Amino acid sequence: MPVTVQWVRTSWTKRSRGGEAAARRNAVPVGFALPGGVVSSGRAASKGRQVPLAHTVTVREWEDFTPVEGRAELKNVDVQLRRVDGRLRVLPRVEPMFGLPPRPRRPPAVRLVPGQWVRWQLNYRFSSAAGVRDWSYWLDTFNIAFGPVTADVFLGTPDFHVDEQGPVR
Repeated sequence: MPVTVQWVRTSWTKRSRGGEAAARRNAVPVGFALPGGVVSSGRAASKGRQVPLAHTVTVREWEDFTPVEGRAELKNVDVQLRRVDGRLRVLPRVEPMFGLPPRPRRPPAVRLVPGQWVRWQLNYRFSSAAGVRDWSYWLDTFNIAFGPVTADVFLGTPDFHVDEQGPVR
């Protein structure tokens, strides 16, 4: 059963916490249409098989919140995917561990049956060690489908939505 992964990362600084810049940031979609070639088996590639890929979208303040699409090997995406009893167990990793907000208790993994998909969102806040640079922020959105999908799957409403965003002031 195929697994499709889309990882959307939005990055910004304090300059986009209000006004027009914040409006542009808040208008960034949480799901995008899929390009060809990102539906994967969810298993490690073997001889003669394609390496499983994720569709990546990076959206950065310093690029005027213009989406830049790419692809990454699934092993480089911060999410655990495991098949258990005919279901797909999905649990994003919280990386890096030093990013705020604190997450004392995380929600449990989502278990998808074929034909379902989940949208999982996590946010982070960082400061420079010396206090030289502004605060910076990330919002990671993982859209993950189990089973065959169409290119517009992540433009709709997910079967599960896990909002793990915390206060970042």
